[in-house]
Amino acid sequence: MTPPPAVPKVGLLDTSVVIDLPTLSTDELPAFPTISSVTLAELSVGPQLAKDAQTRQARQLTLQQTESSFDPLPFDDACARRFAIVATALRENGKKSRARAFDALIAATALAHDLPLYTRNPRDFEGITELDVRAV
Repeated sequence: MTPPPAVPKVGLLDTSVVIDLPTLSTDELPAFPTISSVTLAELSVGPQLAKDAQTRQARQLTLQQTESSFDPLPFDDACARRFAIVATALRENGKKSRARAFDALIAATALAHDLPLYTRNPRDFEGITELDVRAV
């Protein structure tokens, strides 16, 4: 029997994980989770697109909690260079990087920092062979 892979000490959380953090077991997450500045951008859009006041308020609360809980990794020149790998992999697998822009930028951040990516939507990252995707 093969032992399960060791849980990395540091990992990048996808926006889907950040949104669901209150319902997730810490056993599934890295000891030191971090996020990308792209996740803050994605979360910032949420309240603006809400169809009602209750949803807007919940999304705003998630954004504010995330801003106060994390020091996000910037999307810098190293991330930009890794984006080419991500965009190519997505295109080769029939996915348009523009349609998955936030996901692609978050994946590039994970690659640039050599971090596993924790996500609730592993299918969004299929085909990016260099990326260590951890389904939560």
